[in-house]
Amino acid sequence: MRGSGDPVVQEFAVGGPGAGPYGIAAGPDGALWCTLVHHGRIARLAPDGTVREYDLGAPECRPTVIAPGPGDGALWFTRLQDHRIGRITVDGDVRSWPVPTPDCGPFGITAGPDGAMWFTETGADRVGRIDTAGEIAEFALPVEGGYPSAITAGPDGALWFALNQADALGRIDVHGDVTLHPLPTPGAAPVGITSDGTALWFVEIAAGQVGRMTVDGAAEEFPLPDRTAKPHAIVAASAGECWFTEWGAGRVGRITATGDLASYALPSPSCEPHGIAVGPDGAVWTALETGSVARLSAP
Repeated sequence: MRGSGDPVVQEFAVGGPGAGPYGIAAGPDGALWCTLVHHGRIARLAPDGTVREYDLGAPECRPTVIAPGPGDGALWFTRLQDHRIGRITVDGDVRSWPVPTPDCGPFGITAGPDGAMWFTETGADRVGRIDTAGEIAEFALPVEGGYPSAITAGPDGALWFALNQADALGRIDVHGDVTLHPLPTPGAAPVGITSDGTALWFVEIAAGQVGRMTVDGAAEEFPLPDRTAKPHAIVAASAGECWFTEWGAGRVGRITATGDLASYALPSPSCEPHGIAVGPDGAVWTALETGSVARLSAP
């Protein structure tokens, strides 16, 4: 999204009161797909603004992060509370598979370079891999209590993930070999992570910073003007341009490769923006846990 001046913000209600829109992703059908974390549902927002919901058959499963599949015409999502990985086709057919490790708390998920989906297990210090047939493999991390959160495919053919309680980023290749890269700031608590095709970008929810890490592990951090904004999720719009949610401030921020920062208010300072995605229309979309999704487009 490019243009001069502040972006135009539109809001679309999804899920009804208390549904809790959380994760959001662009689907292969030109629609936006959103998890409703408190209702155990997935919502589809069509380009014409109509919303359709799909029941997962488990109201308490807490669907969390959602991501496009590896070219299989579906979207994949984590079910944090009942420890399953879900898949929904653009026609609304839903399946799910249990993760072998009990109480593992799957959270982040992304398509890998190997035709499978990769996910984090917040409660088990593991990263998992699920193929399109539902076969799951798990890889233990060399850290205890690290709380792996978001995960993304890196520019180097590996998967990169944030270790929220270890103040580090992790790298895992498709064979399961893991390397950890500590962050400069103690207590940073990284959550969201993305790749802009050149480097990894991440947000530090406790430190109020955005960071950039090269594939060799060199990190640079950029403090936000509001260090209490609690940046949560981040997405790359292009090389050197990322957008992120400021969950604690009801705002969306933008950062460039040179560290230039801007921040834009959403309809309410208490709207709790979580997931963020670039839509098929080129606009930036974010899920607001208070009950809607917001679209930010160039003026």
